[in-house]
Amino acid sequence: MARQTSQSHRRRGRGTRGGHSEGPTPAANLGVPERLKRLRSASEEESGGRLLLATLRVHIARAKLWTSGFSMAHPGVVIETLNRSEVSEDESVSDTWISGGPPGVWAREISSYPDVQRVDSLAEVGEGSLYRITYRNPPVIYLYRKLRIPLQFPMRIQAGYIRWEVVARRSEFEAILAHARTVDPSFQVVSIRRRPLRSHLPMLSEAQQELLAQAMAAGYFAVPRAITLTELARRLERSKSGISEAIAIIEKKLLESALRPTSLIP
Repeated sequence: MARQTSQSHRRRGRGTRGGHSEGPTPAANLGVPERLKRLRSASEEESGGRLLLATLRVHIARAKLWTSGFSMAHPGVVIETLNRSEVSEDESVSDTWISGGPPGVWAREISSYPDVQRVDSLAEVGEGSLYRITYRNPPVIYLYRKLRIPLQFPMRIQAGYIRWEVVARRSEFEAILAHARTVDPSFQVVSIRRRPLRSHLPMLSEAQQELLAQAMAAGYFAVPRAITLTELARRLERSKSGISEAIAIIEKKLLESALRPTSLIP
């Protein structure tokens, strides 16, 4: 009898800590919320640690842009915006290649759109011509400026549709999708990939990331280059030699990153 009492006492003692009972919660349910929290946290951490590389196809018919009206008026013509530099807070200038016709053939028509400030015909290139167009900023410029990320070039436009490349973190990507939805509620995500963030810009310091964004926005990496090293240094109020060395280091780091084997996860 004493043995049974002792065994019964030991069984009752299991599941207690410090002499206090933990209650009748079923063992199968113990820790479930914590596990879910850990899984959710891990998923969010993985999302935040990756860049999204996406291609969008957006119908810009409702946008009040020269590219919209012009491309719909000439659906067979291809427009490729190669770069962008800021003229002022509300104006930009871009080198734009347009297929078909001799140099300058589209200049007068493009100038007639209300958002266009100036058009310069540069040269005949391939089966089209290169124009330098100054225009009032569309809303997407202010969005990218707020997000502090560079636009990706070239941008291809034809028959009222723009093929738009996006490289952004998850939160930035969601903001860009929301903007695309206001322009075209039925826009398409043509492709999307995720790349580990550690193999991209985080290799650069904050100062290097900022310089890279400024140089790209100014058109320093555009083809053809929209700004010289001397002009870029003057704009950023830095020495030419200092800018040259800083950009060389950035290019070296990004090249090393590109050559490092990484897997793109679909």
